[in-house]
Amino acid sequence: MDKPNFVTRPEEAESAAKQLGVSVVQLLHSLVKPAQSFARPPISKFHVGAVGLGSSGRIFLGVNVEFPGLPLHHSIHAEQFLITNLTLNGERQLRFFAVSDAPCGHCRQFLQEIRDAPEIRVLITDPKTAADPDADSDGFLRLGSILPHRFGPEDLLGKDLPLILDHRDNSLTISDPDSISNGNTDITSELKRTALAAANRSYSPYSSCQSGVALVDCDGKVYRGWYMESAAYNPSLGPVQAALVDYIANGGGGGYERIIGAVLVEKENAVVRQELTARLLLQTISPKCEFNVFHCR
Repeated sequence: MDKPNFVTRPEEAESAAKQLGVSVVQLLHSLVKPAQSFARPPISKFHVGAVGLGSSGRIFLGVNVEFPGLPLHHSIHAEQFLITNLTLNGERQLRFFAVSDAPCGHCRQFLQEIRDAPEIRVLITDPKTAADPDADSDGFLRLGSILPHRFGPEDLLGKDLPLILDHRDNSLTISDPDSISNGNTDITSELKRTALAAANRSYSPYSSCQSGVALVDCDGKVYRGWYMESAAYNPSLGPVQAALVDYIANGGGGGYERIIGAVLVEKENAVVRQELTARLLLQTISPKCEFNVFHCR
């Protein structure tokens, strides 16, 4: 892991595990410490790494991200980064994950949006953490054992509704996606279409306020992210943070000042609106970023 590599293909994971003489599940432990080096915690200086195995056999990384000058709730927790990475790459199930420190209550709650969440196996690699008698032979615990009296989607939603890793299409539309009033027509049109596509993948079953964000860097590369809610509301992750996960994972590790354009698509007069907080976050991390908002229905 000499360079940021936030998704590992199944054949690469199997090859690495074979070289170490371990299973792919056991490999997760060895990847946590390298993952921590990709974290961006300038406030706490506390590096967290999370490494998950999807049902496809791919391995995904998650790290914590903090933004100086902004309230702490703008931060992205490593487990939230991991889940966002899964959704951006179309992964449908998280089976196992290893994390450098015990997941906080915020993250244990956010993980409940995954189908069959109590059965996800969690390995806490912090050597200061005492061995748990409920752990299996590899040290993994059921997520249900560390959040035994959970509150989750089943308390608020119908059983057949798609959850956070499930496929969805919100069927949102926007009038004339190529009609742009500013001077940079081509790139803003592309961002508008990308942000609308992201909003159509938004997971917001509790508020029905879908939204998506598209970012572009100075090399013209586009990134996207969508709003993801929690049954407990506060652990929800905004679309800008989700797009920044895409930027960090796929942008080569550059600074945020490389982000020069952004588009938010959301419903007009929604009860949950992203515009003000998205504008604040982007202006803080990349003051020269041009930010546009469009409404969908």
